[in-house]
Amino acid sequence: MSAAGVGDAAPTYLIAGATGVIGRRLVAALRRDGVAVRALVRDAGRGRAILGPEVELFVADLDAAPDLSASMDGVSVAYFLVHMLGSGRDYARREVAAAETFAKAATAAGVERVVYLGGLGPDHGGSPHLDSRHHTAEALRRWGPPLTYFRAAMIVGPHSESYELLRSIATRLPALPEPDWLRSATQPIGIRDVVAYLREAPHVPESAGREIQIGGPDVMEHLDVIGRYAEETGRRPPLRVALPDAIASPGVVSAGAATVTSGSPAVAAELSFGLRDDTSVTDPGGAALFDIEPEPLNVAIQRALAEEERGDG
Repeated sequence: MSAAGVGDAAPTYLIAGATGVIGRRLVAALRRDGVAVRALVRDAGRGRAILGPEVELFVADLDAAPDLSASMDGVSVAYFLVHMLGSGRDYARREVAAAETFAKAATAAGVERVVYLGGLGPDHGGSPHLDSRHHTAEALRRWGPPLTYFRAAMIVGPHSESYELLRSIATRLPALPEPDWLRSATQPIGIRDVVAYLREAPHVPESAGREIQIGGPDVMEHLDVIGRYAEETGRRPPLRVALPDAIASPGVVSAGAATVTSGSPAVAAELSFGLRDDTSVTDPGGAALFDIEPEPLNVAIQRALAEEERGDG
């Protein structure tokens, strides 16, 4: 999709979190659309190495409540893809504060839209991680321009922390506990489709000021996702061992996840606490605004495996 017509100046979009797993893919997609992309980064050298020479960089530490006026000047859409999970015990408070700073700067600069990617699950009373994701959305909505609030469960793609945990469990553990609380439902989605939704949001006016729940076509229990990954890689799914919740508690499973993951142990532990919550789409109306048909889980897994083999991502 082209962002500008003949004779039109290219729109300018700002991305906070541009060097992350989702952000860097979105930068590439928007640049293919002809968008002038700005990136808010903490380290200019790392940002340039990841994003290339064509992306305009603005250096700012969102933890320090920086002046973002220059980075927001002339921006029509601002993406907040910052995720501080794993950066300290007070990550939730800091992330909300960063969102408030970002949203207020966007409002002051006349930005038309803010786009955010959070998590599926309960708005309140879920795991600390899921609660923090929604509190961040609430700060963006309260202080910023109209918010497009995407919500997704597990994102299947190389270097995604949830994917790293999935792969590690499926390939390293011969058996898994099966307590009752692990029978919650989830709806994984491929990283390619997530980026497609984020990319298209500015072109779907009806998505402004509303929540968009996104997920792939497969709704299943978390242990079934692990089994599906094992099957797609030619492995036998881990044996399931029925255990009472008192033994295989969320805390015990969280600790185990931290030891097995190939990603961040701290992030894996936090993500595991969210396994007790249903993280599936309950309102498909927002996603129906988009002409996007998410791929099945097996296709998303095969894409991820192919990217890993090529060394992409």
